[in-house]
Amino acid sequence: MTIKKLPSLKSREVISALEKLGFQKDRQKGSHLIMYNNFTKRRTTVPIHKGKDVKKSLLKGIIEEDVGITIDEFLKILRK
Repeated sequence: MTIKKLPSLKSREVISALEKLGFQKDRQKGSHLIMYNNFTKRRTTVPIHKGKDVKKSLLKGIIEEDVGITIDEFLKILRK
């Protein structure tokens, strides 16, 4: 999967998708929200910068490395 297929997303859209995957807001430090999944024991950080999209390269890292799913699986979650 290429990074080009990823849509431009605001942080609130990323957070919403992560919540559908079982992540919960753990804590926030400045403009970074740390989310944790009790079932998979995985943690990820989402930058919250008002009016700006999450960079696609960072979003790809959150999806594949932190969450541990493919971009296609993430896109299916977004469509729900």
